[in-house]
Amino acid sequence: MILAGLGLTLTACTEKEKEAEFAYCIDQFADIQVLRYRIPGWDDLSLQQKEYIYHLSEAAKAGRDITWDQNFKYNLRIRHLLEDIFEKYDGERAGEEWDNFLVYAKRVFFSNGIHHHYADSKILPGCSKEYFQALADAVETDPEESKILLHIIYDPDLYATKRYQGNDKDIVKESAVNFYEGGLTAAEVNAFYGKMEAAADEHPVAFGLNSRLVKKNGRIYEETYKVDGVYSDAIKVIIAHLEKAREVAENDLQKKYISELIEYYTTGDLKMWDQYNISWVADTDSDVDFVNGFVEDYGDPLGRKAHYEGIVDYRDREASRRTEIISSNAQWFEDNSPVDPRFKKEEVKGVSAKVINVAVIAGDDYPATAIGINLPNSSWIRKEYGSKSVTIANITDAYAKAKEQAPKSILTEFAWDEKEIELCKKYGTVTDDLHTDLHECLGHGSGQLLPGVPANSLKEFSSTLEEARADLFALYYLADPKLVELGLLKDKEAYKAEYISYIRNGLFTQFTRIEPGQKNTEAHMQNRKLIADWCYDHGKAENVIEKRVRDGKTYFVINDYKRLRELFGELLKEVQRIKSEGDFEAGKALVEKYAIDIDPELHREVLERYAALELKPYSGFVNPDIVPVEKDGKIVDYEIVYNDDFLKQQLDYGKKYKTL
Repeated sequence: MILAGLGLTLTACTEKEKEAEFAYCIDQFADIQVLRYRIPGWDDLSLQQKEYIYHLSEAAKAGRDITWDQNFKYNLRIRHLLEDIFEKYDGERAGEEWDNFLVYAKRVFFSNGIHHHYADSKILPGCSKEYFQALADAVETDPEESKILLHIIYDPDLYATKRYQGNDKDIVKESAVNFYEGGLTAAEVNAFYGKMEAAADEHPVAFGLNSRLVKKNGRIYEETYKVDGVYSDAIKVIIAHLEKAREVAENDLQKKYISELIEYYTTGDLKMWDQYNISWVADTDSDVDFVNGFVEDYGDPLGRKAHYEGIVDYRDREASRRTEIISSNAQWFEDNSPVDPRFKKEEVKGVSAKVINVAVIAGDDYPATAIGINLPNSSWIRKEYGSKSVTIANITDAYAKAKEQAPKSILTEFAWDEKEIELCKKYGTVTDDLHTDLHECLGHGSGQLLPGVPANSLKEFSSTLEEARADLFALYYLADPKLVELGLLKDKEAYKAEYISYIRNGLFTQFTRIEPGQKNTEAHMQNRKLIADWCYDHGKAENVIEKRVRDGKTYFVINDYKRLRELFGELLKEVQRIKSEGDFEAGKALVEKYAIDIDPELHREVLERYAALELKPYSGFVNPDIVPVEKDGKIVDYEIVYNDDFLKQQLDYGKKYKTL
């Protein structure tokens, strides 16, 4: 099929398509590559499981508009303008101006809004404002509306960053994210929720997680996401699909927590959200699972309010053996952690882990998604009921296969010598997967808060420090002989591949993702820089990590792996103390010293070297379609159709899942 006027072709391939013919990378633009992921073992699922996954997937995608609106209050209006142009513009779709407009539109679709999905800075079009205005005028857009939107789009200082970080301005006022309205300050927000937290019982809810905070006529109040509240129309559609999913759930426990999730969406009651999570985390036997709701608070400058997200998945039984071994030994890892005994759990409860394949990614997880998940986020639920961790096999596989199909490699450019390259090629995939397993399964679930310490004590630094804590836990244990004893690693030297890659990335190569002169603002990138920079700094006297220059190129080489592991343990001990005691000032000092500022000379160099490789620093995905198959008026199967057109999927989703 040809998408009218775009010159783009939509093709589909079946589940039986040969691996050698499956192109993983289907589009590239700006700093982004768009990939496809496969859905292995689909034909092995029962018809009931397929139907269950189908309705859960529709529920997940139904919240798409919520994510767009949460990212920025003008995002949906801008997206509708772009969609109108692609649908209605009958002029010439060629030339430099059109090409630059097309790249801008794709970047906006990829980021679920006009701010970069990772760096948070506003994306500026490469085409002229006059050209963009002419496109808008040609499709009979309201001239006053388009004038307002184009002013927002083109003014670099207006709504410049989605999530502001820094200590020179108010982080709430300077953030474009749509969680706060009416000129609220960070101090006002913290005071509003601080009163609630001070009066909370031993099982506090995540105050503010599912609401917008508004200041109007001097009064501050919440607008809750629920039926007949904020995002009501979208939530009603989500509920309708959840109800259909409940009818074909695998077991009664699934039906129970779907009912609790529906009740939460209906009322907005955060106690019901906690009850849903308690029931959900108890389900460790079902093959099909999902995440749906306002979950992660990384996008909020204060780390309170959550974006909508959705994932639907099913167990990869063979690959899950690895995570089952880890989770069954959770108490050993907790007991032998280098942190202060006061901060360890005496009894690790309910830690479950598995490897999954996703069937759909949605909301804040689409198009760019994580490779591992550990939920729920509530500290007290983790402590009393446990947590569920997953590593996403078909996403990590797609990344790996896309690298294999790419003509050039980041490893050969930035590794010091052939010994490093061979070590990373031999063990890199294994240790990277194991690092993710340890991070999600045990790292996030380890440790405990001291009595009376609020879960949000670290405020705007909580996300970065929590990711650092989980990463440090994983890095420390990767070198432990226990992993060889458990059969998770075959070689006691294999961990070195992950240490090399982690330090190189944290100190240097990850900054290919950031534009010159910008700061490091994303929580996961901050966490990696904090760890690598802290270890480099504290290991200088012993030359643990050495900065070398050869032929004008910089490299970072690990000279003492044993001492580096000790440094990981020392930093883990301190970060756990900071979290357990709620030491905001110490956490702030760590992040501000090691996580944010980038050496401009190193930044310039890494950008130049990376550009020569013609690779893209960011990746995201198109979803396969799950298509009902009818026979004699009855659905007899659900087939997988793989898409290879990113823009068409975005435009199709705009029509099918428009709720706001």
